[in-house]
Amino acid sequence: MVKHNNVIPSSHFRKHWQNYVKTWFNQPARKTRRRTARQKKAVKIFPRPTTGPLRPIVHGQTLKYNMKVRAGRGFTLEELKSAGIPKKLAPTIGISVDHRRKNRSLEGLQANVQRLKTYKAKLVVFPRRAKQFKAGDSPAEELANATQLHAPYLPIAREKPTVELVKVTDELKSFKAYDKLRVERMNKRHVGARLKKAAEAEKEEKK
Repeated sequence: MVKHNNVIPSSHFRKHWQNYVKTWFNQPARKTRRRTARQKKAVKIFPRPTTGPLRPIVHGQTLKYNMKVRAGRGFTLEELKSAGIPKKLAPTIGISVDHRRKNRSLEGLQANVQRLKTYKAKLVVFPRRAKQFKAGDSPAEELANATQLHAPYLPIAREKPTVELVKVTDELKSFKAYDKLRVERMNKRHVGARLKKAAEAEKEEKK
């Protein structure tokens, strides 16, 4: 029992917790709705692929992620020029363009140019109006066999690093790495003084 002239404690148990509970009972219906939306979109954009335009291979930013490759925003103007695709034609045949991105390495440029050339070789271009073929449109035989792609095309393959196994020899066992590091560190520290001493000795010999 509380003694003295104290405030009567009140237990804060009536918090109406059910007002703050979030439920997700609409997930099955949302799944169905998303599926039907995807199907409608596929019909609407036929015969274009459902996964969107072709994206370039780019490396992630910062030291932490720059070894990982991913899909970029769009191909550079230099990459399109090297592949022989006009920059205004590219968006019309399902190639994304990013005029702000720059090529920092020759390897990245060559990889994306090769990606564009592979895409161009497999591309089937439908005419804007049926039976009115123009230059650059695919022949009627290819159009008849064309199908809509629902899976990612030209997926980005991440190369796994290979590990080379080496047999441990007696020479490797006897090698003392710590001692070698100490000696090389000392050699690096004394390289200037040693060069100076050698130059002075050579000067003395000439006299």
